[in-house]
This record gives sequence, structure tokens and C-alpha cells, in this order.
Amino acid sequence: VEGNRPAGANPAAWRGHLSLLLPAHKRGVSKGHFTSLSWAEMPGFMAALAEREGIAARALELLILTAARSGEVRGMTWAEVDLDRAVWAVPSARMKMGKPHRVPLCDRANEAISSMLPLRPRRPEDQAAALVFPGLRRAPLSDMTLAAVLKRMGVPVTVHGFRASFRTWGSEATSFPFEVLESALAHSPTSTVVQAYMRGDHWERRVELMRAWEAFLTAPPGDEKVVPIRAAEG
Repeated sequence: VEGNRPAGANPAAWRGHLSLLLPAHKRGVSKGHFTSLSWAEMPGFMAALAEREGIAARALELLILTAARSGEVRGMTWAEVDLDRAVWAVPSARMKMGKPHRVPLCDRANEAISSMLPLRPRRPEDQAAALVFPGLRRAPLSDMTLAAVLKRMGVPVTVHGFRASFRTWGSEATSFPFEVLESALAHSPTSTVVQAYMRGDHWERRVELMRAWEAFLTAPPGDEKVVPIRAAEG
């Protein structure tokens, strides 16, 4: 940088130079687990969430009902949604694994999306690309906006942690197969052999799974499995 060395090979180059002297960089280092609610607490939390108004609250509700990632929900457009067929088709460009993903929409999920219809552009030509859950100036909501809903409710968990709540419920409280639960989360099999032979998306079973998840989340008050969620004091 100071011009004290003649032009030539970069002495700080990694490949073929420092890579021969220093240990390799470790990839896939764990970032830890996202804080989540236990699955037994989810019905109480959903009851409290249903009482809240606003776009972010409905987006968070849909995120939980579909076990989707935050970015997938926040970037959802009307072109991706078929309310009549109860299907949300997320294109590959918006998926973490780079593959298109179909999501079954239970009745409650359909209601959350339908509640946004008054905000959809009036002109048909503008509707397809419009966001279902628009933020300020029609821009996507931020992940912090969803997190703010949790903060106001006094629930110290992360938005992404609800996927863990769903997955744990599926493992501990249902008999749905591992492959169906993983497919619902849009996880790809780690084994290349399994990937080669498992080409379906378990659609019919996932429809059953998400309906069961909805039934559990919307269990009536007084159910012995429901644990109420109370806002933090102060």
C-alpha cells in the first residue's frame, strides 16, 4: 500500500502460499441455536398473537402456521399465492436451498393472507408483483419489524426459533415421518444418495401435517395442553 515493495505476487495470498503455512479455515462453524418457545407454549402464544393488529403480526402468524423462514414470508408476493387451491409456491430464487418450494396453506394461514387483500394494489397489472405484507413505501418488512412484535409481547424468543418449535412438536407429539417434517421445513437431505432417489415433496402428507399443526396451535382455551403466554412485566 505504501509502495515500499516491488510489484509482484501478493505475499498475503492464501492459495499456494499462506495455505501451506497456516491451518485451513474451518467451515460450517455453528452459530448456536435460535431461542424458541417450547411447543407446549405455542397455542397460548398464538392466542395472544391473534389479538394483535397490524401487518407484522399477521406476517408473524403466517410464518408460524407455515413453518417458513422470515425472508420467505416478508418477500411473499400475490403471484405466489393461490388462495382457492390453498397453495403458496415460493420460487427457487427466494429459497435458501435454491429450489422451488410449495407450502400448504391451512385455513388460518389463508385467513392471515386474505386479511391483506385490502392493501393489494387496485390495478390488476400491479397485483402480481406486489408484496402481501408491505412495509413503508411498499418495501418489504424488515426482520426487526417481526422481532418487534415479540418484544412488545414480552416473549424473549427469535423469529427463526418458531421453526424449531414446529420441528420439535412434529418429532415429540406426532407420528409424521422424519422426511415429511424435513420437507415441510424445505431442508434438503444431507446424503447425496438420498437426494438422488427422493424426488417428491410429500405434498399430501404435508397437507395433513400443516392441518394438524394448525389444529394444535388453535386449540381452545382450557385445553390441558395449552400453556398461556403472558407479557413480561415492566
